[in-house]
Amino acid sequence: MSLSRILSGIIAIALALGSTLLGGWYFTFFYAIIIFLGQREYFNLVRAKGIAPAAKITMVVSQVLLAICTFNSELADAVMPVAGTFICFYLLFQPKMATIADISASILGLFYTGYLPSYWVRLRAIDTANFSNLPLGGYFPPSLTAFIGKDNFSTLPLGLGATLLTFMCIWAADIGAYFVGKYFGKTPLSGISPKKTVEGAIFGITASIVVGIAIAYYINLPDFYLTGAALGSLIGIASLLGDLTESMLKRDAGVKDSGDIIPGHGGILDRTDSYIFTAPLVYYFITLLLPLLS
Repeated sequence: MSLSRILSGIIAIALALGSTLLGGWYFTFFYAIIIFLGQREYFNLVRAKGIAPAAKITMVVSQVLLAICTFNSELADAVMPVAGTFICFYLLFQPKMATIADISASILGLFYTGYLPSYWVRLRAIDTANFSNLPLGGYFPPSLTAFIGKDNFSTLPLGLGATLLTFMCIWAADIGAYFVGKYFGKTPLSGISPKKTVEGAIFGITASIVVGIAIAYYINLPDFYLTGAALGSLIGIASLLGDLTESMLKRDAGVKDSGDIIPGHGGILDRTDSYIFTAPLVYYFITLLLPLLS
């Protein structure tokens, strides 16, 4: 493993954890950069197929969506149909008549690289307003001891704990699947990604479940063994599907990596594909199912 790959990985993790800890507009600003770069890579993949999407308006709308999520997450769902209408309207009045592929790629770009990732902002914002002690809606624990011990950690904002739980489950799934697949994997999982194996996928999901149970206990979720196992399963499966989906896009576009912005790692989408489908599932699990259990 090259030094550039290690250093860029450390910097990326530090930025992600730092912005997650602060929450508020700090977290939104960090994700706005990630989404902007990820959408640029997505539209480059689309253009490689000869498609002419409404890239600029889609990228602007996605940034507006993030801001709305920070102000009021309940209004964010209204952005998707309104934005889709504006995108279609924009394509209708281009000099060159738009095709079905142009419209479809634009709407998918909004959904896949804008709307779904915006749930990370919603997830982190859960219960944060009640704890905010920094400008711009941010939060910083009064002491690092807040992270030590189950009783202390459970007093932190639920959105912070849920976001960290999701991160750790994704990391466990990715690391577990990589090492088991590399050294013990024999059965190919899918032709979309030849290096992925059934053995690696099973172990990755299992690792996500184990970590999910441990973190659910630590952040004091009700019936932690059930909620942790359910969350771990959802996150493990969703992260795998996200990885395969991005691999499918790259294979169709005929490229190995979505970009080269991260030294040793490729593009933004190459490193964040496991995160795209996970946040919406965790958000609705926390906001809809947990209250029923309670």
